[in-house]
Amino acid sequence: MVDCTGEGIVFIEGDADVTLSDFGDALQPPFPCVEELLYDVPGSGDVLNSPLLLIQVTRLRCGGYIFALRLNHTMTDASGLVQFMTAIAEIARGAPAPSALPIWQRELLSVQKPPRATTAAYTHHEYDQVSDSKGTTIPTCKMVQRSFFFGPTELAALRRLLPIHLSNSSTFEILTACLWRCRTVAFRPDPEAEVRMLCIVNARSRFSDPPLPEGYYGNTLAFPVAL
Repeated sequence: MVDCTGEGIVFIEGDADVTLSDFGDALQPPFPCVEELLYDVPGSGDVLNSPLLLIQVTRLRCGGYIFALRLNHTMTDASGLVQFMTAIAEIARGAPAPSALPIWQRELLSVQKPPRATTAAYTHHEYDQVSDSKGTTIPTCKMVQRSFFFGPTELAALRRLLPIHLSNSSTFEILTACLWRCRTVAFRPDPEAEVRMLCIVNARSRFSDPPLPEGYYGNTLAFPVAL
């Protein structure tokens, strides 16, 4: 439980002798100078005794601002963050209160009492230890981050390659299959090896009995895996 002591959050103001155009046209990860634009409080990677929220606003020479934010993921997920940012914008525009008031109520995701029996038991392979006999698992510290954007033109090109019986596949299925095949070609795993594909699913809209109320900002992400 969070001890609400009313101490506020970490807020940092800064000035930078650069303009927005100095960062280039494509503002996408990995973002240049992120270390200067978002302070890394020592211990922020820990679950306990780390800031729940940090905001840094940096004024640029051109008159613009860079608004950077770091949060503790134990508090909220991306949807909750969007809700929080929307609330900040509404209050900054003079609204007396956010349109969606924040709701804590973590007990909404607690195990039902008494637990209801399900018709099937699921094995959660996403928590299994991965065997890496060929050394193809890359440590996080050695990974290179790049952004690839698939617009309507690229997705249409992929869809044209599908056989007729797969023509109704969703965009997610098409793009996931493409990435899976590209990685398989690149790493050439053992044909008998177990390979996993893990994705993130937002479960907010999947609760119906009862549904999650508007304003709930806790984590509702799941990590299903395909073998």
